Amino acid sequence: VQLQAFGGGLVLPGGSLRLSCTASGLSLADYAVAWFRQVPGKRREFVSCISYVGSVKGRFTISRDNAENTVYLHMSSLKSEDTAVYYCAVRLKTVHCNSYSNEYEYWGQGTLVTVSS
Repeated sequence: VQLQAFGGGLVLPGGSLRLSCTASGLSLADYAVAWFRQVPGKRREFVSCISYVGSVKGRFTISRDNAENTVYLHMSSLKSEDTAVYYCAVRLKTVHCNSYSNEYEYWGQGTLVTVSS
Protein backbone atom coordinates (compact mmCIF):
# COMPACT_ATOMS: atom_id res chain seq x y z
CA VAL A 1 0.00 0.00 0.00
CA GLN A 2 1.25 3.45 -0.91
CA LEU A 3 -0.26 6.81 -0.22
CA GLN A 4 0.85 9.93 -1.96
CA ALA A 5 0.01 13.46 -0.89
CA PHE A 6 0.66 16.34 -3.22
CA GLY A 7 -0.52 19.80 -4.15
CA GLY A 8 1.35 21.85 -1.58
CA GLY A 9 3.19 25.02 -2.36
CA LEU A 10 3.59 28.69 -1.57
CA VAL A 11 0.37 30.67 -1.30
CA LEU A 12 -0.44 34.19 -0.21
CA PRO A 13 -2.43 34.80 2.98
CA GLY A 14 -6.11 34.63 2.12
CA GLY A 15 -5.41 32.34 -0.80
CA SER A 16 -6.57 28.83 -1.56
CA LEU A 17 -4.96 25.50 -2.26
CA ARG A 18 -6.19 22.00 -2.97
CA LEU A 19 -4.27 19.02 -1.68
CA SER A 20 -4.69 15.54 -3.12
CA CYS A 21 -4.16 12.13 -1.61
CA THR A 22 -3.98 9.13 -3.90
CA ALA A 23 -3.45 5.50 -3.08
CA SER A 24 -2.21 2.35 -4.69
CA GLY A 25 -2.97 -1.04 -3.25
CA LEU A 26 -6.26 -0.13 -1.62
CA SER A 27 -9.50 1.68 -2.32
CA LEU A 28 -9.76 4.88 -0.31
CA ALA A 29 -13.54 4.68 -0.57
CA ASP A 30 -13.53 1.71 1.84
CA TYR A 31 -11.70 3.42 4.69
CA ALA A 32 -11.46 6.49 6.84
CA VAL A 33 -9.00 8.90 5.26
CA ALA A 34 -7.68 11.81 7.27
CA TRP A 35 -5.48 14.83 6.81
CA PHE A 36 -3.03 15.86 9.50
CA ARG A 37 -0.45 18.59 9.56
CA GLN A 38 2.76 19.14 11.42
CA VAL A 39 5.20 21.97 12.01
CA PRO A 40 8.72 21.34 13.31
CA GLY A 41 8.81 20.86 17.05
CA LYS A 42 5.07 20.34 17.38
CA ARG A 43 2.77 17.35 17.46
CA ARG A 44 0.96 16.18 14.40
CA GLU A 45 -2.41 17.94 14.33
CA PHE A 46 -5.68 16.55 13.01
CA VAL A 47 -7.22 18.59 10.21
CA SER A 48 -10.13 16.64 8.73
CA CYS A 49 -11.36 13.16 7.88
CA ILE A 50 -13.80 11.45 5.57
CA SER A 51 -15.26 7.97 5.38
CA TYR A 52 -18.33 6.44 3.84
CA VAL A 53 -20.15 6.75 7.17
CA GLY A 54 -19.47 10.44 7.46
CA SER A 55 -16.85 13.14 7.66
CA VAL A 56 -15.32 15.37 10.29
CA LYS A 57 -15.49 18.94 9.18
CA GLY A 58 -13.19 21.72 10.17
CA ARG A 59 -12.03 24.96 8.61
CA PHE A 60 -11.22 23.18 5.38
CA THR A 61 -13.41 21.07 3.13
CA ILE A 62 -12.64 17.42 2.54
CA SER A 63 -14.02 15.49 -0.40
CA ARG A 64 -13.34 12.36 -2.38
CA ASP A 65 -13.46 11.14 -5.95
CA ASN A 66 -13.91 7.40 -5.80
CA ALA A 67 -13.37 6.95 -9.52
CA GLU A 68 -9.95 8.59 -9.17
CA ASN A 69 -9.27 6.92 -5.80
CA THR A 70 -8.41 10.34 -4.46
CA VAL A 71 -9.26 12.37 -1.38
CA TYR A 72 -8.95 16.14 -1.52
CA LEU A 73 -8.46 18.83 1.06
CA HIS A 74 -9.77 22.17 -0.15
CA MET A 75 -8.15 24.96 1.82
CA SER A 76 -9.26 28.56 1.57
CA SER A 77 -8.74 31.79 3.52
CA LEU A 78 -5.32 30.50 4.38
CA LYS A 79 -3.35 32.08 7.19
CA SER A 80 0.33 32.04 8.01
CA GLU A 81 -0.38 29.66 10.89
CA ASP A 82 -1.62 27.09 8.37
CA THR A 83 1.97 26.68 7.21
CA ALA A 84 2.91 23.05 7.80
CA VAL A 85 3.63 19.73 6.18
CA TYR A 86 0.29 18.12 5.41
CA TYR A 87 -0.08 14.34 5.53
CA CYS A 88 -2.87 12.05 4.48
CA ALA A 89 -3.47 8.84 6.38
CA VAL A 90 -5.70 5.78 6.18
CA ARG A 91 -7.32 4.01 9.10
CA LEU A 92 -7.82 0.30 8.47
CA LYS A 93 -9.19 -1.05 11.76
CA THR A 94 -12.54 0.70 11.49
CA VAL A 95 -14.44 2.87 9.02
CA HIS A 96 -14.93 5.64 11.56
CA CYS A 97 -12.83 8.76 11.61
CA ASN A 98 -10.60 9.49 14.57
CA SER A 99 -8.53 12.52 15.45
CA TYR A 100 -5.59 10.62 16.94
CA SER A 101 -2.71 10.08 14.55
CA ASN A 102 -1.75 6.74 16.10
CA GLU A 103 -5.10 5.32 14.96
CA TYR A 104 -3.96 5.46 11.32
CA GLU A 105 -1.84 2.73 9.79
CA TYR A 106 -0.77 4.14 6.45
CA TRP A 107 0.68 7.55 5.78
CA GLY A 108 1.62 9.54 2.75
CA GLN A 109 4.98 11.28 2.54
CA GLY A 110 3.65 14.77 3.26
CA THR A 111 3.38 17.90 1.18
CA LEU A 112 4.56 21.30 2.36
CA VAL A 113 2.14 24.21 2.45
CA THR A 114 3.67 27.62 3.02
CA VAL A 115 1.40 30.60 3.54
CA SER A 116 3.42 33.76 3.25
CA SER A 117 3.47 37.12 1.57
